[in-house]
Amino acid sequence: MAECKMNRFFTSCMGSMPRSSELMRARRLVAAGRMPPAEYEELVERQTAEVIAFQEDSGMDMVVSGELMRDNYVSFISDKIAGVTEMSMAEIMDYIEDKQAFDEILNTLDVPAVSIKNAICTDRLGYSGDIVLEELRMIKRHTKLPIKITLPGPYLVTRSMWLAEVSTRGYASKEELGEAVLEIYRREIAALLEEGVDLIQFDEPVLTEVVFTEGKTRTFMCASLSKRKDPTEELEFATHLIKTACGYIDSPDTISSIHICRGNWSKKEEILLKGAYTPLIQLFADVSPDMLALEFSTPRAGELGAFLRDPRILDSDMILGLGIINPRTDDVESVDSMVARAREAADILGSDRIALNPDCGFATFSNRPVNSYDKIGEKLLNMSEAARRLRGIYDDK
Repeated sequence: MAECKMNRFFTSCMGSMPRSSELMRARRLVAAGRMPPAEYEELVERQTAEVIAFQEDSGMDMVVSGELMRDNYVSFISDKIAGVTEMSMAEIMDYIEDKQAFDEILNTLDVPAVSIKNAICTDRLGYSGDIVLEELRMIKRHTKLPIKITLPGPYLVTRSMWLAEVSTRGYASKEELGEAVLEIYRREIAALLEEGVDLIQFDEPVLTEVVFTEGKTRTFMCASLSKRKDPTEELEFATHLIKTACGYIDSPDTISSIHICRGNWSKKEEILLKGAYTPLIQLFADVSPDMLALEFSTPRAGELGAFLRDPRILDSDMILGLGIINPRTDDVESVDSMVARAREAADILGSDRIALNPDCGFATFSNRPVNSYDKIGEKLLNMSEAARRLRGIYDDK
């Protein structure tokens, strides 16, 4: 495992930040051929620099890009990997046998079928030399702080890209597609390590869909549209993919991290998944990343103490990226509540194994941010102050 060179209780955002109306309009103009791509890229970089400055001003110890160039957490790879086509939920519905049931799922989960898109494997995959590498280089041009780079996890990518009716043009099975995804990730991670990055985060929200949906074969949870196997088999498949990808992060200077939440596309808490992380603890232990970035600001995540006292977590070396901000609510968490939550975790794991972060990003989908910069700034400033207080408490012990 990489040695964590960050301060105890180091703070960071999870990944996505709201995109401006100017940027959204520019994206539409580029797609219509009415704006030169270079002009759009210049706008992305300028606004990314602003997002980085926003994080620095908010006291973050590690910065992210804000993912401004991404349509969402996974669909953007259709522009990065050959053999992948971006399709809307409405287009995907053409391949779904029970269209009425699928439409009901989308309606229940507050998902607009036309506006939300997904990357679907339609041919053999091809690596162009960049998924997030250029994004990393752009961040480096605008900060001296440590950098977190976020990638959709290999299980999420494989699961969401597999639509048998079209994906079999390139691969005979989802498992074969998974191996192709791993080869692309091996090459991308090698390039990221050569460039120099402090933390590589794999986003794997679909893992909670596997263990919390009790028999449903298709849900919108993070575009997990492909039919799944028995949950035990599915977790074994996920473990293989994620463990292999984490193994590619073999630099002592780079932290490997897995982020798992329960959905982040709507402010309606009642439609999002709920359940403790207990069914995923064995996967965490088997994969053994340097860090687990988990959602714990909401009661939907289950009881914190019981999770941390499980020997597979307690006796490991894994850092806990403790989610203490709910990105979907306008209520600003108090410094005192953040400190209390972090102390609960630090008193079990030890203060050197706790980092602080929001539960998830603030704009999973580019056209559906779940919060505004004013509220985000208040939340992050409180998290930064909580970290300062916590260091004072534990430095005296």
